Amino acid sequence: MFDYDLFVIGGGSGGVRAARIASTEGGAKVALAEESRMGGTCVIRGCVPKKLMVFASEMPEAVADARAYGWDASVGVFDWGRFRGALDVELDRLEGAYRSTLLNAGVTIYDARAAVVDPHRVRLASGEEFSVKHILVATGGRPFVPEVPGGELAVTSNEMFQLEALPQRALVVGGGYIASEFACILRGLGVQVTMMYRGAAILRGFDDEARGMVAGAMVARGIDIHCGVDVARLEKVAGGISVQGTDGAAREFDLVMYATGRKPNSGGMGLEALGVGIGARGQVLVDEWSQTAVPSIYAVGDVTDRINLTPVAIREGHAFADTVFRGVPTKADHELVASAVFTQPELGSIGLSEQAAVGQNSAEGRGPIEIFSASFRPMRSLFAGRTEARVLMKLVVDQASQRVLGCHIVGPGAGEMIQLAAIAIKMGATKADFDRTVAVHPTVSEELVTMRKPVRVV
Repeated sequence: MFDYDLFVIGGGSGGVRAARIASTEGGAKVALAEESRMGGTCVIRGCVPKKLMVFASEMPEAVADARAYGWDASVGVFDWGRFRGALDVELDRLEGAYRSTLLNAGVTIYDARAAVVDPHRVRLASGEEFSVKHILVATGGRPFVPEVPGGELAVTSNEMFQLEALPQRALVVGGGYIASEFACILRGLGVQVTMMYRGAAILRGFDDEARGMVAGAMVARGIDIHCGVDVARLEKVAGGISVQGTDGAAREFDLVMYATGRKPNSGGMGLEALGVGIGARGQVLVDEWSQTAVPSIYAVGDVTDRINLTPVAIREGHAFADTVFRGVPTKADHELVASAVFTQPELGSIGLSEQAAVGQNSAEGRGPIEIFSASFRPMRSLFAGRTEARVLMKLVVDQASQRVLGCHIVGPGAGEMIQLAAIAIKMGATKADFDRTVAVHPTVSEELVTMRKPVRVV
């Protein structure tokens, strides 16, 4: 007889979903241990507070537009302390909601770090041990900061929501979506922002045309982007932090934020000693059922380093509970997962980029790719006099089958639009399906169904 049918290590989105479903729908006796705040990275130090900061950073532009539309409006001065206080209250509320969800589901919560003793035992930091039938590792990931002299002077995304005050000058190191989002947030809040990225162009992995448009818009907003440059050294000086770049230039900032990737939180739990496979990046190796090499131990979410998105972790956690406790074998579907980058403008994407589609068809000996693309000035910002603002709508289509392989949107509300486009593309929509859909006018998204001829065939 085990103390628990399931012991979940990690109180983020994936772990909480698995615990709730296993208990309420699978009839399991479940416990969950979380050493930090309930809700995990997304709720406490990721998606949610970041999106609220995005909203705050968009307000000055909205007020400027309001003046153009005839309103007597002024933005005034941003009060970081007031915003942060309200943010803390909201995060407390969300954490409480997550905790209540678990308790209402009959899950026992341990506010402690947990480690795996053997395939059927876990130990809390207090020393208390429990026998368990199944273990689910859902410990997420953490920001990765490369070793660099003076690196202790920098912060990561974890600390950005707890700043005592906004800096006047900030350096964001990195070129991925987290770096790009925070660069836009800080700029929108009035901070002078510089980005350093060792790669050739920011937002690697996204469609080249789409990421090029986002980068151009960021530069137009006053973000100073330096690609092909990395940080060689950080040093505390009287005026702030001196940053020596690999280009030989020295620059001074009040804040340096590293957004150079994330690593799975798999260390210190005793997994490797039990025979659980750990990959080169520290990821827990699992099969398509989220099961490790030790049959009683499973893992979901960012700790597995598959697709590091909150909705994916939730799907993986639910699929695990369905499979193990509900008798409904379910694999999490990792194909055609939509994503959004909350830069200004936003970028929404699903499926293959133009470059990936061309490479895939070439490797498989298939025919060419048709590119349907429209870039234009949206009505709302054009009327407000922001003539530099542009929108991109792009479809990547397999010429032979006419199936839409990818959709990429740059512009206001791109995240909302890509969610709806994802439904059609997930269903295998063809270009003809888009063409016979009547446009909603006047909208930005109508361009998705009015592009008739490809701009190029590659």
